[in-house]
Amino acid sequence: MTSSLLGALGLVCLVFGLIHFLLLLFGASSMLWVTANLGIGSVLLVVAALMNLDALRERMSSGEARRAGKYGTSAILGTAFTLVILGLGGFLSTRYHHRFDWSEAGVHSLSDQSQKLLAGLDQDVDVVAFYSPLDMAPVREVLDRYAYESPHFKVLYVDPNERPELLAKYAIDPQKLGQGLVRIGFGSESVEVDQPTEEKVTNALVKLSRTGEKKVYFVEGHAERGIEGPGGSEKTGFERAADALRNENYRVEKLLLASQPDVPADADVVVIAGPTRPWLESERAALRRYLERGGSALVMLDPRAQTDLVEDVRSWGVNLGDDIVVDRKLALFGRATTPFAGSYAPGHEITKDLRETTIFSDVRSVRAGDGPASLTEIVFTGEDSWAETDLATFFNDGRAELADGDLAGPVPVAVAGTLALGDAAAAASAAPPEGGAAAPGDGGKAAPKPARIVVFGDSDFASNEMIEAYRNRDLFVNGVNWLMGDVEAISIRPVRSRASRFQLSQEQFQTIAAISLLVFPQALAVVGVLVWARRRSAKA
Repeated sequence: MTSSLLGALGLVCLVFGLIHFLLLLFGASSMLWVTANLGIGSVLLVVAALMNLDALRERMSSGEARRAGKYGTSAILGTAFTLVILGLGGFLSTRYHHRFDWSEAGVHSLSDQSQKLLAGLDQDVDVVAFYSPLDMAPVREVLDRYAYESPHFKVLYVDPNERPELLAKYAIDPQKLGQGLVRIGFGSESVEVDQPTEEKVTNALVKLSRTGEKKVYFVEGHAERGIEGPGGSEKTGFERAADALRNENYRVEKLLLASQPDVPADADVVVIAGPTRPWLESERAALRRYLERGGSALVMLDPRAQTDLVEDVRSWGVNLGDDIVVDRKLALFGRATTPFAGSYAPGHEITKDLRETTIFSDVRSVRAGDGPASLTEIVFTGEDSWAETDLATFFNDGRAELADGDLAGPVPVAVAGTLALGDAAAAASAAPPEGGAAAPGDGGKAAPKPARIVVFGDSDFASNEMIEAYRNRDLFVNGVNWLMGDVEAISIRPVRSRASRFQLSQEQFQTIAAISLLVFPQALAVVGVLVWARRRSAKA
């Protein structure tokens, strides 16, 4: 009886030794488990065979032995073929593989921005991940997505304890390693990233691949949204919006226009985020001169904003409604004045890739009108929305109904286009026909380029409280990209998972994996053998 028990336990160990060997091919087991199971199983089988040697000789000389040998050989061959097929499948999966992502938000796939960056690579990106084997799995999961998308993304996974010479080669201070870091090299430049996520890795690629420095100025002095300090960090601040632009490798600074005679010459884009106080005449003149010489401006004007800049924007040909958009169906639950975007202009660079919604709060209508600008309405609220013009009744009594004079939905809440003022307008009207010669006496000078403008009827959508909601960040940053002329940078950026997650450390994960894949199944098999042996002994 003892020999049968030892033989059964030996078979269990051998079978699990082979299973762990297959798991080892996928990095889900360890060589220690394989060796221990195969070794213990072999020893138990040998001991069982020696203890039952006389019975084996008797069986081998009987017809029962021939029948057992026949069926046993078939079982062994079938098992061997199954293991071979599984092994070949595992081998082929390491050579020929395809990634599937069935999550709702595509959180396991690279974003549009990341894919565009990888598609545009014309030289190799050398990536070295310095992590211990226990901490490597989540890092590999992120970086392997990039390597799968582009052959130019070369990744080397390194245990810093085994390859200290690479730390010296890349001049990495061991004190900076902590839990590990990723070095991303492109040409002669490099960036170090700790706790690598797709957002951080893609931002590093942006910084390395874009040459030159472009500057964005945020105007202040009229109660605009702050980008730093106490005002910038509040819910209504623009600190996160400024950080989103820095991630695009843009330099962001504040601009107190009243202290300067003109908008700085190095300003690529001027952002005017929700002013609520009047501008000085000198400031308005400086902004006009900036646009006349081909500048770019992103203007966000909330409903009932007490600023005379509204009249300047209207003079450009932008129809800013003295209203507020109401939507009782496609809006944040319980707040009809917090509408979602119902549609976008499919042909405009800013919105052509937007498929998911954006959200606004207390937004006015913004329409393309007649004037010196060539404008396109790019963002619209839902079909059942309207622009309420009876603001007194709305704000005093809280009542709103679609009436004559109100703009029925879809309501445009943003426009983008080019603006010709002053010398630019004159040059445009006097420009020779295509292929024609320049007018005599022009000195061969190039005509001033028209300005670019983007106007939103709301500034809340890019505030700290709302910029990470839905696709608000993409809409805001894409608007600045377009104003810069960086059309190739317009994209959909990395998403964040919507699912709740139970956070585990790497050590906790390894422990749970070992118990689930290694200890628990084998323990069940051993218990099963012991129960079988006990019942057999009771019957005897």
